[in-house]
Amino acid sequence: MIVLKFGGTSVADADAIARAATITRSRLEQRPIVVVSALAGVTSALLTLAEHAADGQLVLALRGVEAIRDRHLHEADALLTEASDGDDTRAELSALCDELASLGEALSVLGHVTPRSLDAIAAYGELLSTTLVHAAFVARGLPCDLVDARDVMITDDAYTRAVPRMEDLTREVRSCLLPLLAAGRVPVLGGFIGRTPQGVTTTIGRGGGDYTAALVGSALEGDGIEIWTDVDGMLTADPRLVSAARLIEEIRFDEAAELAAFGAKVLHPSTIAPAVQRGIPVFIYNARHPGATGTRITADAPRRAVCAIAGKGDVAVVKVRTSRMLLAHGFLRRFFEVFERHRVSVDVVATSEVSVSVTVDEPRDLDALVVDLRALGDVTIERHRAVIAIVGAGLGGRSEIMARALGALRGIRLHMLSVSATGINLTMIVDADGLQTAMRALHSEFFERDEATP
Repeated sequence: MIVLKFGGTSVADADAIARAATITRSRLEQRPIVVVSALAGVTSALLTLAEHAADGQLVLALRGVEAIRDRHLHEADALLTEASDGDDTRAELSALCDELASLGEALSVLGHVTPRSLDAIAAYGELLSTTLVHAAFVARGLPCDLVDARDVMITDDAYTRAVPRMEDLTREVRSCLLPLLAAGRVPVLGGFIGRTPQGVTTTIGRGGGDYTAALVGSALEGDGIEIWTDVDGMLTADPRLVSAARLIEEIRFDEAAELAAFGAKVLHPSTIAPAVQRGIPVFIYNARHPGATGTRITADAPRRAVCAIAGKGDVAVVKVRTSRMLLAHGFLRRFFEVFERHRVSVDVVATSEVSVSVTVDEPRDLDALVVDLRALGDVTIERHRAVIAIVGAGLGGRSEIMARALGALRGIRLHMLSVSATGINLTMIVDADGLQTAMRALHSEFFERDEATP
């Protein structure tokens, strides 16, 4: 059994969905399960219409619903021109959009958006896409069954970032999907969405479709998880920043997880964890070029000092300075409890005798966090920073790698420097407007110099 995950760009339109059907057909002997994201851009459009509705701009919200309706019906017309059940599919798509419009009207009355209501609206991206993809696959002769992901993806009630309940999820995945596989059917379900044990719709965060695929693969102890996207695989750097970026044909689980966490957009950071636990290989393929090599992620890929460089901007550095840290017990525990309370994730950490500095993503609303941190000491926020991570299972704190990295960044201001406890990555904090320059310099040093053999 394998899991095929088609991202938003891989089901963005009729042509993309037709390619997904061809890919699925080529995997029939491997008993595929298909996990589908919302059509590219739809989740963002849903969140925008929710904001419009809550702000009292109901007309704008309903226009957003109609744009989503028109897009899905347009793709249905292109995909189901000769399908006998085309009218039924169009009716189902339209009925889902009617439900969405009703939710928008309810939000306009309520006057504000809650995390629970955001999840209820965001879920329609996958509900619409799976309805369309399932119908298109059936029209092309594939033996598919539509499965509502909310029937198998059981989560807690942390809306917009729900955590899967593994025991419940595994039970439901096996009871629902195994009989379909045994009958030679191909289950089609949405990624990203789930429900609480009480039946309330949840989402597991943006990019959670990859995580859904990994969870399903893990629950069924599958033979592989294939992530179909719009790039050829994992690269040595973000090609939008470094034009000379190269394909990584094989990479280790821990390296891929680090790259995903530090900005490699091709993979959701949580995807790797369930696969690692079960030893299930993950493959990254380009849906536009199905015959390309792609990237294979396993536990036994070759160990290299540097396998890739990742970077992300829009980062803030939070610093707390206080003499109370000196010889004090429990200070760091209290410090990190503040971040836990405010559900703010921390990436890079650096400490001294009297200060601690951390980086956080999406740093736009930190006021409440800062208020609580001031009880511990003097707080400063440095915005407009970027994180760069040099990743490699063979890095291991090797001083020559660090020396080469610092040499490549000569003239670029560094705000923080940290080596992970496992020695798998060297992270550096630079000014956000220097991210591309730094990434190019590091990539040139480790991947483009003839004499460089990391």
